[in-house]
Parts: sequence; structure tokens; C-alpha cells
Amino acid sequence: MATWTNPNELISTTSSTIPTAFHHHKAVPSFRTCISLSSKRRSALKRRCFGVVSCSFAPMESAKIKVVGVGGGGNNAVNRMIGSGLHGVDFYAINTDAQALLQSAAEYPLQIGELLTRGLGTGGNPLLGEQAAEESKEAISNALKGSDLVFITAGMGGGTGSGAAPVVAQISKEAGYLTVGVVTYPFSFEGRKRSLQAFEAIDKLQKNVDTLIVIPNDRLLDIADEQTPLQDAFLLADDVLRQGVQGISDIITIPGLVNVDFADVKAVMKNSGTAMLGVGVSSSKNRAEEAAEQATLAPLIGSSIQSATGVVYNITGGKDITLQEVNRVSQVHFSFGRSCC
Repeated sequence: MATWTNPNELISTTSSTIPTAFHHHKAVPSFRTCISLSSKRRSALKRRCFGVVSCSFAPMESAKIKVVGVGGGGNNAVNRMIGSGLHGVDFYAINTDAQALLQSAAEYPLQIGELLTRGLGTGGNPLLGEQAAEESKEAISNALKGSDLVFITAGMGGGTGSGAAPVVAQISKEAGYLTVGVVTYPFSFEGRKRSLQAFEAIDKLQKNVDTLIVIPNDRLLDIADEQTPLQDAFLLADDVLRQGVQGISDIITIPGLVNVDFADVKAVMKNSGTAMLGVGVSSSKNRAEEAAEQATLAPLIGSSIQSATGVVYNITGGKDITLQEVNRVSQVHFSFGRSCC
């Protein structure tokens, strides 16, 4: 994705596979110049409008997007998203720890496993997290009801996130909602036990989502400098989860000059497997190429983009975005992902 946050700065993010969307920055009124419709939809509109002077259309419903933070790491990530002003989505916080839920800014907090854990958490035991989610399956199902797209975000390695997230994903996917997991893999210094629990949880989660983005926290060490406090390192991890969710949701919720709708996103992300995430920032004269290259080669990308089956990039910015800059961004992304584009 590429995003201009002001006329001189470009942030570029790339992840899995959807058509390109162009957006003005939120402070600038959006102007839509192109609407992408499927051939069926186009034909229906032509039939409706043929031979008449004017047409009226019923208001189109927007896609219902829900972001579900599971466990401590997921709840923290949701708080981060809410604080950043992510809009157009409903936020849910799921936890076994009643005390932790009191710190959640989510509009819809949900305590699970009340009989099993009595609101005291899982003590880092994924089996308890899984059993807690199973106990509260009906409540989780009701919370997800009516969704089009469900993001499940969690920090893998603990008890509730590792144990409950795959169950939440299974409920979502079986209900027919497009289900996207955005999770982190623990820092090495968190210990072998958490790493093993995270590995096993990610394997289970992979089987119950359409698309999975895994961010290894160790890669944040390439971003953070030597003086970064430990607390700030975990905040970085929360913010990366936010970027993964917002990068996809903004494409759907913010109208673009070349618009991409939910149907486009679903067509590509349904059962697509593992995705990668990259972010780049530049305010130089060559901001387009630099930001695109940074995103494509970003430390958060776990493997080469050349192995991808497709590329998602989203360009957002002020009115000074030029056609040539847009073209240069696309050339950089496509040159790195030749096999998919």
C-alpha cells in the first residue's frame, strides 16, 4: 500500500493480493473517478438505465467489518487501532481476564470461559484458552453475526490469544464470513515455551482463516534502535498489527479515485493462505520509488515478495499526487512480484 500523509510524504505498504485503489488523504475531500463493477453488475445497471433520462439507485450498504482482539496482545492492538482513529469498523475485545477487559477501549468487550477461569485468565495455558472459547461459542457466534469481514488479531504465545483465536476463527469461517488473521510471533527473549505455543497456535489458526498475516516480533529489532525501551518495543508490535488491519480495511471503507470494493477484496483474499506486510516512508524528491521499495523490501516481510501470487498496494495522499508517481509505485511493486502480476 502507498499512502501520502501530506503533500511531501509517502508511506507505502504492501501485502497480499487485491486490485489497486487510489485515495486522497483523509483531510482532502475524496473524488471518485472510476467505479469497478463486475460484468454482471454492469449489465444490470445498463438494463436499468437504458432508454431513460435519469435513474435512481437504492443506497448501497457498506461492508460490515469487525475487528476482534483476542487475549492481552489482541486487546492492546485493538486499543491502538481505536487510538489511531481507525474508522468504519466495529471493535471487539475477547479475553478470559476480566481485569484486562476493564482496560479495553473496545465498544464490545466479551469475557469468555467465565465458568472455567472465573475471570482470572489462563495463566499462559493455550488449552485453557481453547476450552474457554469452546465454553463461550454461542456468545462469540452472536458477536460475529452479520459480519462480512472479520479480522482476528492476537499476540501468539500466551494462553488466551493462542488458545482462543483459532476457535474464534473457526466460528467466523464456518459462518461464511471472510476471515483474516493478523498476529505476531513472540520475541526470542520471551522464551522457548512461548515460541512453541505460538508455532502450534499459528498452525491451528492457518487452517481456520482465509488469509493469515504473521509478523515475527524479532523483525521489529531491525526497526527499533538500541535505545528503544522494552515497553516501546511492544507498542511497536501493537502498531504493526494495526497497520495490517488498517491497510486492508481502509481499501474497503475509504472511497478512492480508482475504487476497490469489498467484492474485489473477497475475490482475492478468500482462501488465499499466508500474506506478507511491508511499510515504507519517504519525503524525498523520489518519494514514490523510495517508499515503494521500502515497503517491498521491508524487514516485516518474512519471505521474498517474488513468491507471492499477487500484490496489494493502496495509494493515498494529497491533491499533488501525479500520474507518473502512481505509475512508478506500480512499476516497483510489479518488478519485485513478476510471478503474480
